[in-house]
Amino acid sequence: MRRYGKNPDEDDIRVRPNRKGNRPRTNIRPKHEDASEGFVLTVDRGRLHVLVEDRTIIAMKARELGRKGAVVGDRVAVVGDLSGAKDTLARIVRVEERSSVLRRTADDDDPYERVVVANADQLAIVTALADPEPRPRLIDRCLVAAYDAGLEPLLVLTKSDLASPDKLLESYGALGVPYVVTSREELTAGGAAERVRERLTDRVTAFVGHSGVGKTTLVNALVERQRATGHVNAVTGRGRHTTTSALALPLPGDTGWVIDTPGVRSFGLHHVDPSRVILAFPDLVPGTEDCPRACSHDEPDCALDQWVTDGHADPQRLYSLRRLLATRERREGD
Repeated sequence: MRRYGKNPDEDDIRVRPNRKGNRPRTNIRPKHEDASEGFVLTVDRGRLHVLVEDRTIIAMKARELGRKGAVVGDRVAVVGDLSGAKDTLARIVRVEERSSVLRRTADDDDPYERVVVANADQLAIVTALADPEPRPRLIDRCLVAAYDAGLEPLLVLTKSDLASPDKLLESYGALGVPYVVTSREELTAGGAAERVRERLTDRVTAFVGHSGVGKTTLVNALVERQRATGHVNAVTGRGRHTTTSALALPLPGDTGWVIDTPGVRSFGLHHVDPSRVILAFPDLVPGTEDCPRACSHDEPDCALDQWVTDGHADPQRLYSLRRLLATRERREGD
């Protein structure tokens, strides 16, 4: 018995597509030459908030990007509805080449890299002088990540009304890292925020720090948009995660960008190439020419020892380099 009767030309016959599809397939993908430029502000459960000209739109990653994703700070090409109206959705069809990528791993044994931000110029490492206590190993790890990514580090010390910064600054003096010391009273009055803002002008700066150090409080003092802040647990001495996703915020007058990131309790360096860290020590780089092949710069035959002995560099600089390189072998808090 025929399924559709005797007449094969009946209008209600459903024609199934063949296995290869009804249209010929092609490997030629659209170039999207008419796509608009955008700047990724934040990522929320697969939806990206993108700044296009003077408006914020919601977009999703196009299938043609494959596994390549976009992160906060990325410059992207977007197509579709770019009006920014409610319930509209655009597509990100291209992620432009990145000038820098700040990465971290969950720990030193984890091979999976997590991209924190893209295209940043500067890394502001925010550390409280008390409540919670400073964690020098975490600072060292953030410095290594900054040097590896080609970012300029900035040390921001908060809560100076509770403890003196002198001891901590002494241990980083040989590195020549710029720093700003702030107090809670100064943040309320606005003076500290102004001194920090001077370091951020015409730059894209990512803020990282341990939970509870006052990072988001500082960011709120720098920008117009306010984010929720938390407190430090009196029992554990740890801060509570109130910032759950990275967010790019413009400085007043469009003089720069601040990227607030969630508080970190670890900063794995599995991805770091030790040979890139020494590039942050230009006074030591010439001394490596006579080093053995694949020298770790912390072994008996390292030529840097003789370079320093001959007076070409400060011994404290070599000590600081080796201390940073050793952070991959030391656990945070050791």
